Amino acid sequence: MSTNLKIRCLPVEMAFEAAADESILAAALRAGVMLPHSCKTGLCGTCRVRVVDGHVDFNTAKARGLSPHDRAEGDVLLCQTRAVSDVTLACNIVEETRDVPVRRIAAHVVGVDPLSEDVRRIRLALPEGETFGFVAGQHMNVVMSGGVRRCVSLANAPSGGDAGLEMHLRNYGGVLSKYVFESIKDGDLVRMEGPLGTFVLRGGSDRPLLFVAGGTGFSPVKSMIETLIEQRSSRPMSLYWGGRRPPDLYLHELAGHWHDHVGLDYVPVVSDGEPEDAWQGRTGFVHQAVMDDFDDLSGHDVYVCGAPPMVEAARRDFIGARKLPPRQFFADAFHPS
Repeated sequence: MSTNLKIRCLPVEMAFEAAADESILAAALRAGVMLPHSCKTGLCGTCRVRVVDGHVDFNTAKARGLSPHDRAEGDVLLCQTRAVSDVTLACNIVEETRDVPVRRIAAHVVGVDPLSEDVRRIRLALPEGETFGFVAGQHMNVVMSGGVRRCVSLANAPSGGDAGLEMHLRNYGGVLSKYVFESIKDGDLVRMEGPLGTFVLRGGSDRPLLFVAGGTGFSPVKSMIETLIEQRSSRPMSLYWGGRRPPDLYLHELAGHWHDHVGLDYVPVVSDGEPEDAWQGRTGFVHQAVMDDFDDLSGHDVYVCGAPPMVEAARRDFIGARKLPPRQFFADAFHPS
């Protein structure tokens, strides 16, 4: 069997080659074809496509983001699928990212700000005269020594990309965290690839927007909300932001500013507060707070970003119990490396 198999994507007539030992998603990204995806582990279901023709090897055991009904209809998740023959797929292309080029760039650190004990804001400046375009919600791969790559979302609105980039990083103890929390300094050169990802603000809808974030899942949501504010969007917006303790809501005052000045309905939620926190707000899991406040989400567009269990619970309950159409649910799951 040939190790170079042709993958064809409908309805846009894009094609690329895949090796027999790699996922179709990995092959697409290697070829610069930006197909919808997020977690790359089978949890979120973002990379769902339908096999129109050909044969694939699909790892159903890891495809928790795909329902039995979808499997029966011929759907697969690209991150858990390898080609066995030439394959034709019916793909959901995200129009907003289709013409945004993926580039390799280098930027200089111009500031690292402590937002909480374990969260840092990294501010980066592009070389003079260079511009960088992305869609609100996208992320970058930070390229470390030895080719190690770590994914970090962009937290600023795209309109600010010419002046610089903003990222929020939680200390998970990995190679990038150790660098940022122990040795980074102004003037350091950071190499990156991007923009990447399809967890992006979609156009073509006037439905109310519901954003649900956990921890640093707030960063791409911040990019989206600030973009909508710049656009003077009239769409009603709600933000539910959850953390274990109040310091996890590390830009709480900024979110409150949005509520006071642009009408965004901000609901902070703390799940494991201590008596010394003296927290007076909502408690429990952030997705449950949404469930408590909304009986019907069928008229909303919902954007969810955070830890995989939260994203999975939101997908299950919003779609299953609150009537949210799957096509109106957009998610990104943060997986510590």
